[in-house]
Amino acid sequence: MKESRSTNKRRRATCPEEAAFLELAHTTDMLSRGLVRVLKTEDLSPTQYNVLRILRGTPEGLPCGEIAARMITRDPDVTRLLDRLDKRSLISRCRETEDRRMVMARITPDGLKVLGRLDRLVVETHRRQLAHLGKDRLQALTELLHSARAAVS
Repeated sequence: MKESRSTNKRRRATCPEEAAFLELAHTTDMLSRGLVRVLKTEDLSPTQYNVLRILRGTPEGLPCGEIAARMITRDPDVTRLLDRLDKRSLISRCRETEDRRMVMARITPDGLKVLGRLDRLVVETHRRQLAHLGKDRLQALTELLHSARAAVS
């Protein structure tokens, strides 16, 4: 009986780097679930939300490749992602007159309204999830995560 208990124990990380990676992955998953619940109120996925936020920050619009480069998580089919947002009239796309190969995507007034409805809910969700850490620890965590990303870019 002792053997079966020991085989069911979770394997411990073999090094501090692996332990940190596993904690990051687990935490990201848990925090993401809260955001997903909020986004469901507007029938958006996290990647769709990410695209709308990117486009809100660039009213002149962006080509598909630039949107893909700015996304938090990579999506192998950004065109299909944009198709879904376009179908819902949350973005618009048009070919550039100077370079007909380039298609620019822009957020629409409907897309801005959706983000406007989500803004407060998203902030409240993040505060509920992370405010207990306090300002100084959140700043330190942010800096550590930035340093970790910088080393692998």
